[in-house]
Amino acid sequence: MRGKPLLSVFFTVFLDLLGFGILIPVFPLLISPGSPFRVTPESWSFTEGLIMLGWLQAAYPFASFVAAPILGQLSDRFGRRPVLALSIFGTAIGYMLFAIGISIASIPLLFAARALDGFTGGNIAVAQAAIGDISDDSNRARNFGLIGAAFGLGFIIGPYLGGKLSSPNTSFYGLFDTPDWFGATTPFWFAAILSLTNCALILGAFPETLREKSAQTKLNVMRSVQNVVTGFSSDRLRVVLASAFLWNAGFTFFTTFFGVYLRNEFGYSASKTGDYFAIVGLFIALSQAVLVGRIAKSFADYKVLRFSFFGLALMMLLYFVTPTSTTFWIYAIIPFFTASNGLSIANVSSLVSRSALPGQQGQALGVLSSVQNLAQVPASILVGYITSSITSSQPLLVSTICIAAAGVVFTLFFRPKYIGPAVGAPAHTA
Repeated sequence: MRGKPLLSVFFTVFLDLLGFGILIPVFPLLISPGSPFRVTPESWSFTEGLIMLGWLQAAYPFASFVAAPILGQLSDRFGRRPVLALSIFGTAIGYMLFAIGISIASIPLLFAARALDGFTGGNIAVAQAAIGDISDDSNRARNFGLIGAAFGLGFIIGPYLGGKLSSPNTSFYGLFDTPDWFGATTPFWFAAILSLTNCALILGAFPETLREKSAQTKLNVMRSVQNVVTGFSSDRLRVVLASAFLWNAGFTFFTTFFGVYLRNEFGYSASKTGDYFAIVGLFIALSQAVLVGRIAKSFADYKVLRFSFFGLALMMLLYFVTPTSTTFWIYAIIPFFTASNGLSIANVSSLVSRSALPGQQGQALGVLSSVQNLAQVPASILVGYITSSITSSQPLLVSTICIAAAGVVFTLFFRPKYIGPAVGAPAHTA
C-alpha cells in the first residue's frame, strides 16, 4: 500500500469516529444502577452519575477543540507522517487507559483517557491536510468525499461494535452467542488494537505528502480560540457559525443522552442500543449519498437550511413526546430525523465554504470545525444538570429548543449577498 496515502487517511478518520460511536452504548453501563460495569460509587444518585457522564463526554470535544489547530501546525512544521503516527499511538493509549479505568472504577483515569483521546483525535485536521497535499482540481472533491464516507462508516460501525462487544452471552442474530468474557472494556481493547494497526500502517506504508515544511512557523497554541473569534467577527460567517453552534449543541444533547434514555425508558441493552444507533448512522449515510445530491440540484444550500433545521427540531420534539409503551415510533422517526440532520450537515459545510473569501475556504472550514467542537462542550455538561430523574426526558426538549433556535437565527439574520460558488460544487444563484 506504499504510495497510496488515501487508505491510511481513510482508516485514521474512520477510527476517530469509531471510537466516538463505541462509547454511545457503553456510557449507560457506567452509571446505571445494577450494572456490573458501574464506575460511580453506590452512594451516588443516578442524576449525579449523569452529571459525571456529561463532564466525561465533554472532555473529548474540548481537548479536540484545543489540539486540532496545534496538530495541524505541527504537521506543517514536521510533516504529516510523524504527527499522524504519534497522534494515532496516543489514541491507542487513550483507549487502553479507558478500559483500565472501567476495570478499576477510576473516574479520574476515565477523564484522563478521554482527554488524551481528544488531544490526539484532533488528527482529523492533519488527515485533511494530507488529502489537500495529494489532491488537485480533478480529484479534490472525490478525495474529500472519502473523508465524509469514513465519518459515516465510523458512526455506523462504532455503536454496533460497542453494543456487541460489551454484551456477554448475547445471541448474534441466532448464529452464535458472544463470549462470556465480553464486557464494557472489550470495545476499547478492540479499538486500541485497531489504532496500533493503523499506527504501524502509517509508519510502514504512508509516504510523506508534505513537500515543503514550514520549519520557521511559530507555534500558536491559541489558534482554536482565535479561529472562533475570527469567525464570529466576520460578517460573511457570523450567522452561519452561530446557527451551526446551536444546531451542534442540540444534536449533542441527543448523542450524549439518548443511549441512557433508551436504557431507562425502553429497557434497551447495550447491544440493542448499538443496533439502534447503527441504523441511525446508516440512514445518515444514505441521506448524504442520495438525498443531499438530489436536493442540491434544485435548491441552494441556504434555502435547504431554512427547512432542515426546523425539520430536525420537529423530529427531536417527536422523540420527546413518543410514548414509552411501544418502540415503534422511535424507529419510525429515524428516516425523517436523519434526512433533516444529513441535509444540515452537508449544507452548513457548503454554505461556510461559499461564504468565505476567495482562497480562504479551507480556513473557514477549520473555523467551522472549531465551533462545532466547542458547541459539544457545554451541551454535554448540561445534560446531567437538566435531568431531574431516572425517567426524565428533558434533554430531548432542550435539544429541540436549541435546534429550533438555530433555525430562527438563520432564517431571521442570514443574507445571501456574500456567498459565491463552493469549490467543487455547482453554483446557485442567490
